[in-house]
Amino acid sequence: MNFMRFGRPAVIAVVAALALSSCAANEGAAPESDSASALTGTINAGGASSQGSAQEAWISAFQTANPDVTINYDPSGSGAGREAFIAGGSDFAGSDSYLSDDELAGTFGSCAADTTAVDLPVYISPIAVIFNVDGVDDLNVDADTLAKIFSGAITTWNDPALVALNEGVSLPSTAITAVHRSDDSGTTKNFADYLGQNAPDVWTEKASDTFPFQTGEGAQGTSGVVDAVTNGVGTIGYADASRAGDLGVAKLKVGDEFVAYSAEAAAAVVDGSPLVEGREANDLAFDLNRMTDNPAEYPLVLVSYAIVCTEYADPAQAELVKAYVGYMASAEGQAEAVASAGAASMTTELQDKVAAVLDTIK
Repeated sequence: MNFMRFGRPAVIAVVAALALSSCAANEGAAPESDSASALTGTINAGGASSQGSAQEAWISAFQTANPDVTINYDPSGSGAGREAFIAGGSDFAGSDSYLSDDELAGTFGSCAADTTAVDLPVYISPIAVIFNVDGVDDLNVDADTLAKIFSGAITTWNDPALVALNEGVSLPSTAITAVHRSDDSGTTKNFADYLGQNAPDVWTEKASDTFPFQTGEGAQGTSGVVDAVTNGVGTIGYADASRAGDLGVAKLKVGDEFVAYSAEAAAAVVDGSPLVEGREANDLAFDLNRMTDNPAEYPLVLVSYAIVCTEYADPAQAELVKAYVGYMASAEGQAEAVASAGAASMTTELQDKVAAVLDTIK
């Protein structure tokens, strides 16, 4: 489907129709046509490295449908992405952390004067606890033990706490190297939020994009963490599950069971979580339910957002951003993220909510 052959109202209708059932699709869907896209221009964006694989696929599909559009996405990390967007250096930010209250109280360089920005979910993914320990293929952890590993309280793989969780597994005396993000990262904030809620006596620091402890080894970006775990000895880290590759992946204790990550289990947590209270109605930031005891849910999950202006200083740029973000959040865009990055598809209801907010953006 060519996403931008038509004017603004039809574009939103196309995006919304992708998320609706077939019986309703005819109300807003564009007719088939061989006409070329009328959309032209360049989008510069950046941020969450977790979105990297999905962004590559989204950009390829969107630019194929709209050959006069160029999209540049720099997977610089959530913190850097938000900073660039706030400063006016990008058209939208990809971020695994929604905007803070302090950020919302400020100004946004690409937005029209006296307007603000909103968080729109576009990518849902489990965070995998990846490890590389010689002779160990399976690993069980609970939040308390994981918090002690990354805060530096547990330093060897044969620590009694790990042995007790892994009956029948021969854990070596190898020193643990816990790899964390060295850059400001929404993945770190989600990881810390999970540990802070489930192991508050150990993980006493407030969740933020910055890793809070002076322990372990820092690495830049998702790729840096994966490379450090892959090339190290006795290593463990956290990363978007799409990048786990052939590394070992730990199971998390949820309720009375140890649960492997899956797209379905990640989506289930998001589906059962409320929006953050006290924000504008068109801001779709989630307050994730990290403390679930339902083994059908995987609580170490991230929702990655496209942070966009409610009104852009340049109306032409608004149309470009609305079209591209609308595609990302559409049924077709979500299917692309599932296929290319192993993401969890947003529900049709959430797709529709994002489309409705985009329809209000100027």
